[in-house]
Amino acid sequence: MCPRCHHTLLTFKRNASERLLAFSISAFVFLALSLPFNFLTFKSSGQKHSIDLPGGLSVLMENDYLSLAIITGLATLILPGMVLLGFITLGLAHLNNARTPFIKRMFYWVRALLPWSMAEIFLVGTLVSLIKVTELADVAIGMSFYAFIGFTAFMALSMSNFDSTGFALWLHEGELPPPKPLEEKQASSSIQRTWALLLTATILYIPANVLPIMRTEFFGQETPNTIIGGVITLWEGGSYPIAIIILVASVVVPVAKIIILCWLNLSVQLGRTGSTQLRIRYYRITEAIGRWSMIDVFVVAVLVALIQMGNTLSIFPGPAALAFCAVVFTTMIAAMTFDSRLIWQHWKQLP
Repeated sequence: MCPRCHHTLLTFKRNASERLLAFSISAFVFLALSLPFNFLTFKSSGQKHSIDLPGGLSVLMENDYLSLAIITGLATLILPGMVLLGFITLGLAHLNNARTPFIKRMFYWVRALLPWSMAEIFLVGTLVSLIKVTELADVAIGMSFYAFIGFTAFMALSMSNFDSTGFALWLHEGELPPPKPLEEKQASSSIQRTWALLLTATILYIPANVLPIMRTEFFGQETPNTIIGGVITLWEGGSYPIAIIILVASVVVPVAKIIILCWLNLSVQLGRTGSTQLRIRYYRITEAIGRWSMIDVFVVAVLVALIQMGNTLSIFPGPAALAFCAVVFTTMIAAMTFDSRLIWQHWKQLP
């Protein structure tokens, strides 16, 4: 435990490398099994449309939504797969005590990719989509869906057994290299970059909420849906838990994250030294929950890929989908750019 902020730095787990290796291999097997089989099937008015995971991405690309397909594929399949391969490599290297330059690079790549691996968020988004879709027609769950649940569960277990500090200590033979001293120029750049990213996120948040995030076409009649409109529709339909989840993930979390990061950045810019424990706690909360705002984007991706039945019933993404995605990514980068050491050090007194 850090004696200053009481943050857990290192946790001892018995057979941690063996557990990491076992869970990672299991997750990778389930990931492979989630690709070739049927994921979901949508039935309405005598018509049926089935998708597997790669096929769902293909549907997005065929309908000229390449950006949404790339984001969904990277966040839910490619990056989690790369992280699992990294876990497997690190686990084997640790068991064989092989400290090589390649393993060190692999370790830093895994740490960098972890925040962008969003398989569990995609699963929650799919479950929300199923609740929305069941109001329109019948939905059948395929084998790949169950495999994806297994993949997500073992992925979560792998992440919980990956001790970043422990691996860093092992790679550097028990003595971590000292961090680069914080300088005034570096601190000033961090503050300016964070302000620029927060301003960008605030501007993008306006079209993300005003413009439709998806469009529903039912027998030739098109109905646009905004984020707030979707929450209201779910609430009026009696889906109170789902409405609350979407409201918190898509409205409360992004706004709260922007406000908290603005407050933190302003406090360090003004050189305030009080409330350090409170500020570092809020910073860690915003860093941890920001990625969960992607639920609504994944809901749109699943619905668009699944419901494509011509003029009878089709769903298309709106311009707000990419704008909201940009808000989430920009706030995540803003949290990474913000140098939390400034909470403890007055930047104008640095060398």
